[in-house]
Amino acid sequence: MTGAVVGLALSSGLLLVVAGWRSVRRPPLMLRVLPYVRDVHPDADSSGRRSAWSALLGPALRAATDAVADTAGSAASVERRLDRLGRPFTVEQFRARQLVWGSAGLAATVALSVLLWSTRGTSTPVLLVLCGTGLVGGVLLCDNRLSARLAGREAEMAEELPAVADLLALAVAAGESPVAGLQRVLQVCRGALSDELGRVLAGIRTGTPVPLAFDELAARTGVPVVARFCEGIAVAVDRGTPLVDVLHAQAADVRESSRRELIEAGGRKEVAMMVPVVFLIMPVTLLFAFYPAWIGLRLTS
Repeated sequence: MTGAVVGLALSSGLLLVVAGWRSVRRPPLMLRVLPYVRDVHPDADSSGRRSAWSALLGPALRAATDAVADTAGSAASVERRLDRLGRPFTVEQFRARQLVWGSAGLAATVALSVLLWSTRGTSTPVLLVLCGTGLVGGVLLCDNRLSARLAGREAEMAEELPAVADLLALAVAAGESPVAGLQRVLQVCRGALSDELGRVLAGIRTGTPVPLAFDELAARTGVPVVARFCEGIAVAVDRGTPLVDVLHAQAADVRESSRRELIEAGGRKEVAMMVPVVFLIMPVTLLFAFYPAWIGLRLTS
């Protein structure tokens, strides 16, 4: 029996060695082509270098991320938000992050459930519901973090737009073409809007027409003022209208919109601003005003 087990293990090991040698001896077509397309394929540098852990755990992780994708929503919404965010990672990587966040939430709720079960004797269905809530909460928290990051980026783009529009108007008024002026603006500006305009400039350099490149940015972004800015430039370039006047008008519209939003935000925060005044500053003021008089009355009486 011992000899049979040893022989089975030896034959299995030799079979694995031969299979691995054959797979290394003849690499697949993808690994042979990717070194020649590193400049156009985003995963060319990482696809050819796979560790043993990635080879062993890759299928299981892909199955888990597919399960998360099936339960957490469609991939179209995630892909659209990642595209508006500048594609810092792919949809699969985001699903893997959701899996990690869900696992962390599940681990925290499992530890809490063990503590509740050992100290208070909480029933098992309640603990199971708590663990499921931790898993779903971790996944949804990762999704909400992506949305919050996107909202912050779009707010930054709206803040940068007046300065970018004025600089582009100055460059065009100095006699440069829109593409050259855009390149000059990108040399001195840094930010979210500059990154998006850099993508537009890269598309123009690869053969995309200028109006079409700005129309794509207008369709991709979620900021209305940036979409109007891009559509105005596309229409001005396509129809030959004065671009300087369009850019100055766009910058003035954005500043007026920011001023109006600030006034509206101040009106909404007016009640919240009264809370510390009524419940903190006014009681302290009344205390300082009436406490010495009360002490004086007690002493005289």
